[in-house]
Amino acid sequence: MATTKAKTANNIRRMPRTIAAQPAPDAARQQALEQFSAAVQLMQSGKFDKAFAAFEKLLPDAPFELADRIRTFRTACAKQTEKVAAKFASEEERCDYAVVLLNDGNYADAREHFDEILKKNPQSDFALYGLAVLSSMTGDFTACLEHLTAAISMNPQRRIQARSDSDFQDMADDPRFTELLYPET
Repeated sequence: MATTKAKTANNIRRMPRTIAAQPAPDAARQQALEQFSAAVQLMQSGKFDKAFAAFEKLLPDAPFELADRIRTFRTACAKQTEKVAAKFASEEERCDYAVVLLNDGNYADAREHFDEILKKNPQSDFALYGLAVLSSMTGDFTACLEHLTAAISMNPQRRIQARSDSDFQDMADDPRFTELLYPET
């Protein structure tokens, strides 16, 4: 019986395997790759509107193997452009948005919004408080104390708020933090 299987296995015709050949490096394909690379560099440098336009221009004539990537990157650029274009009626509204980003773990974008508020109004205690929370959550305890001290000096109510804010739990064992929230009078 074992010899029958061996004979049958030898009698099976094997189809030769073909491997898809690499596309021929023609001038149009090479130019598309260079344009794609330039668009990706624009995207990586944060110039999403220019990158979107570059991907949009490249898509109709793109080689098949790049078309899906171009569509994906174009969509990502569109989303980033929408995010940048967000308009806020007030600093408080921008701060609320930054807090949402912070709670979602999007620390870099939250920091950008807090910094933008402070650029327009350096006396914004709620933006400084937000930066203190962000610093605490990211483990930058020195910056946390600096921002919280500034926020409390502008608005003493921030001290009371910080006492019950669970976002400062990592700071609870720091004597400087305790001294800031419970000063000896």
